Amino acid sequence: MLTQKSQFSLTKIKEKLSLPKPWDSVIIFLLNILIAIPLFIIAHQNLIELNWPLNLDRVFIFVGIVVIIQLILRLMKTIIILCIFIYLLSLVYGTMFGDYGFERVFEDYRYMIYSMSEDSKPQDIIISKLLPFPNKSKIIDAVDFTNPKVRNFALSATTKHFKDVKGYQKNRKLIQCFAVFAEIKKRWNYVNDPQGREYIAYASESLQHFSGDCDDHAILMAACIKAIGGSPRLIHTGGHIYPEMLIGTKKDLETAVYLIKEVLFVNETKNKDIHYHIDERGNIWLNLDYTATYPGGPFMSEEILGELTL
Repeated sequence: MLTQKSQFSLTKIKEKLSLPKPWDSVIIFLLNILIAIPLFIIAHQNLIELNWPLNLDRVFIFVGIVVIIQLILRLMKTIIILCIFIYLLSLVYGTMFGDYGFERVFEDYRYMIYSMSEDSKPQDIIISKLLPFPNKSKIIDAVDFTNPKVRNFALSATTKHFKDVKGYQKNRKLIQCFAVFAEIKKRWNYVNDPQGREYIAYASESLQHFSGDCDDHAILMAACIKAIGGSPRLIHTGGHIYPEMLIGTKKDLETAVYLIKEVLFVNETKNKDIHYHIDERGNIWLNLDYTATYPGGPFMSEEILGELTL
């Protein structure tokens, strides 16, 4: 049994580690949110989606996480300062030695906010279903499609390729996006990053020499497609990143395949297949990798570790 002196010392320690009301409730709420969001992101990425209306399965998961954390923190409120210290210490450890630290938490918060903006349409859920997208916040910044240099280059590409194609006015945007692909494909020169460093070039920067590695090409392609009204996304396969373009429905795909094989890239696609992905919403995305000589060319890698819709 604890002696009266020991009980008095323990009470003193608890008082020192406790916060006065109502600050204890405020701190518990903030700490709950800080812990709940990363846990929800991890759960969302790894649990099977039930496809309930309005994503209610994800809503229940988030509410459940918040309730459980709230109960735990309430039980531990006498040592809430120690909890905060442990949480910050774990983030410091993750930053220095692990995969989840301050930068990843910041990127995930920013990523979710970005996914709610109009720029994230037509796929407004862009949290990776498998693994976190590498350098995602830097890549989002690098896709500077509003930069006048990017916009002007994309416009110039539409005047150099397929401008005289007749009878396809309703598919003008699709044809112009293919014109952008043709111009970048013709000019792109693959160059490795500096040894031991991942260099993320802005799209406007890559326009100077049309050189860089796969992520630089993907960023430039995505920015130019977006600058003329298209909807791009990037696919991460581990050692490679490549761009895709939203086509739409199966009917839209039929139109795109006809244009590619019978009108715009006849020689390049002779006896070749068109490659694409269908996402969880039924939308069709066409491969625009630099390794292909035409839109919808073969995938360099079939594996998909992450996606970033822009």
